[in-house]
Amino acid sequence: MDVDSTLIDEEVIDQLGDAAGVGEEIAKLTARTMAGELDFCEALRARVFLLEGLPVSVFDEVYRSLHFTNGARELIDALHGHDWKIGAVSGGFLEIVNHLADDAHLDHWLANRLEIRDSRLTGRVLGDIVCRSTKLHALEAWARNEGIGMEQTVAVGDGANDIPMIQAAALGVAFCAKPKVQLAAHHSIHERDLRLVLDLLD
Repeated sequence: MDVDSTLIDEEVIDQLGDAAGVGEEIAKLTARTMAGELDFCEALRARVFLLEGLPVSVFDEVYRSLHFTNGARELIDALHGHDWKIGAVSGGFLEIVNHLADDAHLDHWLANRLEIRDSRLTGRVLGDIVCRSTKLHALEAWARNEGIGMEQTVAVGDGANDIPMIQAAALGVAFCAKPKVQLAAHHSIHERDLRLVLDLLD
């Protein structure tokens, strides 16, 4: 599943923007990106650039402000009870996702890593950016590594960069998603309760 606005209620990049005093500017870019109006990689670089100079202590502050989406932990626990594997792939940042993955007992996770120098953000992303194709490839790789056929996969997300993995999965779910994502998905959930995904697995 996706992380921001899916596994959790918030968009981490927006929270970091608030801490940097550029929250409104970043939130507008985020909204346009998730609606599919902007290229994700270019928009992420532009937003991260605005975070230059933030101290690394901001990650702990932001993490404490986050909330797992209603039903997220129950969904994960229920699926683990049936020996499912749960992965989260995020266009956000490992500095946050590592903590979320640990708290939620995820089996796999992938996200971007921010460049840090002298305990402050440089405004740059390290390595390749996790984008729509990366999300698809993560789903495929995790299934392959676990010996699971794609016909037994489920993908859940809300933004335009989730569309390829949603379309590739045997069950693709648009979760409180943008219109383009709803059109691409097999099913749409409009209530912020991840337990509703279980109803689609019978």
